[in-house]
Amino acid sequence: MAAQGTTTVDFGAFPGDTYVTVAVTGQTGILAGSLVEAWIIPATTADHSVDEHVVDAPVIRAGNVVAGTGFTIYASAPRDGEGQYWGQWNVGWVWN
Repeated sequence: MAAQGTTTVDFGAFPGDTYVTVAVTGQTGILAGSLVEAWIIPATTADHSVDEHVVDAPVIRAGNVVAGTGFTIYASAPRDGEGQYWGQWNVGWVWN
């Protein structure tokens, strides 16, 4: 793996939102053809417990690679944006 890290996605204060993004920057070695992946890390935040991260987490995806810069993490409510999430969720990421 070329790089890995963690971040949070923040849906804001209750009642929150259905869709948010986070830009991961500072990845000077990332190439246009690099593969990126992101996932929920079950760890407590100020807003959510480990259990909430396991059983009721948002859907996490990664994409939009910009060579020499980074990529985007996308977080959304399941079922095509039905429902809303609020607060911060832990996310891990990797690219290669």
